Amino acid sequence: MISIKPLFSLDAEGWCIQAARASCTNFDARPENTEISLLVIHNISLPPGQYGGSWIEELFANKLEYDAHPYFEQLRGLQVSAHFLIRRDGQVLQFVSTRERAWHAGQSAYQGRTRCNDYSIGIELEGSDFEAYTDVQYQALINLTLALALRHPLTDVVGHQHIAPERKTDPGPFFDWQRYRSEIEAHQGNTKLNLKNIKTLGFPN
Repeated sequence: MISIKPLFSLDAEGWCIQAARASCTNFDARPENTEISLLVIHNISLPPGQYGGSWIEELFANKLEYDAHPYFEQLRGLQVSAHFLIRRDGQVLQFVSTRERAWHAGQSAYQGRTRCNDYSIGIELEGSDFEAYTDVQYQALINLTLALALRHPLTDVVGHQHIAPERKTDPGPFFDWQRYRSEIEAHQGNTKLNLKNIKTLGFPN
């Protein structure tokens, strides 16, 4: 297999060199000696189903104007974040260093292990459960996944729905897991990413 260098790369401090940095206050330190082994895919849009604007960045920075839209009132006081956001046009924003703990998973568990925030990286796709994601979002997600796998000992990739099934449904039915998996597997020989778990997510053999 021809070795293909990922288009994205992470520095030693956990920042993606090619991503735009965005302000965020909602993060803290991971537990000491915690290996970062889980990648969690989410979706987000503010207001729901509407894209563009700065509402997501403002939410993660605790600067959201709650009176700007009726939906925002239910978010008052919420403190959340993710490491990355991939916009509809493929732009990648990074809010939190991958070395730090972002607050994206909430109450969650994977393979009997709780507190997924402790050992995971969260990627938000700008989107919803009711609409397909864009080609450029998949391209950015695949390249970002490769970069993360080269920097951290990732072993598993899941959706938010898989670690909090009673609360969450994202990235939803329009996320093409087969497409994502096949693109990653095409580069599997170039990364340390273990994809065995993905077969439990309903992919065809």
